[in-house]
Amino acid sequence: MAAAPSTALAQEITAHLVSKSLTPSPAWLATFLSSTRPNTPLPALKQTALFRLLASDLTTSVQASPSSVFPVDVHNAQVVERRLPGPIAAQVLDVEDVGSSRWSQVEKMEALERGEMTKGREVVRLVPGEIEDGDAQDRGVSASAGPHKVVLQDARGARVYGIEVIGVEGVGVGMNIGCKVLLRDVVVARGVLLLEPRCVVVLGGKIEGVHRAWREGRKERLKRDAGIGGSG
Repeated sequence: MAAAPSTALAQEITAHLVSKSLTPSPAWLATFLSSTRPNTPLPALKQTALFRLLASDLTTSVQASPSSVFPVDVHNAQVVERRLPGPIAAQVLDVEDVGSSRWSQVEKMEALERGEMTKGREVVRLVPGEIEDGDAQDRGVSASAGPHKVVLQDARGARVYGIEVIGVEGVGVGMNIGCKVLLRDVVVARGVLLLEPRCVVVLGGKIEGVHRAWREGRKERLKRDAGIGGSG
């Protein structure tokens, strides 16, 4: 007996997402399918499903399994080193440039807010209106050198610190919060993930509200952590 069209479509969408190592939860899949337009071509539906899942919260949209999440004892600092085969899908909840002082990062952001930027040793004044709301934060973080420390969350909700040991393309304080990454054969050393290009693939995506709140509060967090008083 042939599968009903809706069942066949669900199987096609699931297979596409699983091929990206993202197994959708039944609830998320049902919600997605209920929002699709009839007669939409299958390739377009697959791309839309991936886009929406990358823009979602993994803790509700992705089905967790023992092999696709961090071990329950991942934070155990007594374990000197181990490898997690994965693949493990995770989302970025925080990112910090640990190669630059917090104060220097604040100074860069405040200079951009004043309409100034540097080119080499020269200070260049930008044309009024060139920087819109949020641009100072975005431009001030886009060229961070790293290494970067990130907070990664898996589909089960567990949060783990990761640190770049080799720079990973797409990882930096200019990336979107809620961005999804895929980890394979990643080393965990005393509860910290060691990130390098061979074990990290940046899939993209953004959780809009979380990203906006992170960006808007970033300068104040840097000032607080640097011990700088006042809101400036």
